[in-house]
Amino acid sequence: MFRTAEKKTIETVLKALEAAPPRKFSESVEIAINLRDIDLSVPKNRIDEDVILPRGRGRKIRVCVFASGEMAVKAKGAADLIIQPQEIEAYASDKKKAKDLATSVDYFVAEAPLMPVIGRRLGVVLGPRGKMPKPLPPGADPVPLINSMRNTVRVRSRDKRTFHAPIGSRDMPPEDLAENLDFLMRRLLGKLERGRFNIQSAFIKTTMGPAVRYL
Repeated sequence: MFRTAEKKTIETVLKALEAAPPRKFSESVEIAINLRDIDLSVPKNRIDEDVILPRGRGRKIRVCVFASGEMAVKAKGAADLIIQPQEIEAYASDKKKAKDLATSVDYFVAEAPLMPVIGRRLGVVLGPRGKMPKPLPPGADPVPLINSMRNTVRVRSRDKRTFHAPIGSRDMPPEDLAENLDFLMRRLLGKLERGRFNIQSAFIKTTMGPAVRYL
């Protein structure tokens, strides 16, 4: 049985799914949040969280690893793309290739010693998109991090009072979407100085569907 909050969550998710006309592709389901009484011009007040959804994303998440040697070997079979150190410049010197990489990959992992060169050569493309790699020590096993990233969403407000975060895909059971939503909201409320009082409103919607009020 769902507790009161969970019951409200699943009812809202169901309303959002029912309100959205069927599409020929699998839409994402997301929450749109409007903040209040918070100064987002101050960087420490901004939301920038990686949240591992308990029921996953409901779609394929692409992960790229910048690595050589032992880490590259361990990443083989787990990562969608492995970029060796000598290949970084090929992306950095080709703006279209670099942008295509940033667009096609959801998350990046990098061997820690490669972070300075990635920052210098690709930071201008990856940084603004919130896709700078997660560093790992040389020789570390990247597989656990890669697997967790496949269930991860990044929640970023930047300096805007309104921002969006995915909670899954329309193909997922409503109960799974509701569990993801409850988990994400608990994380978000824990980061806001005044919790629920810093949220003016929140809505659930599919990619192209109408918004249904949640808070």
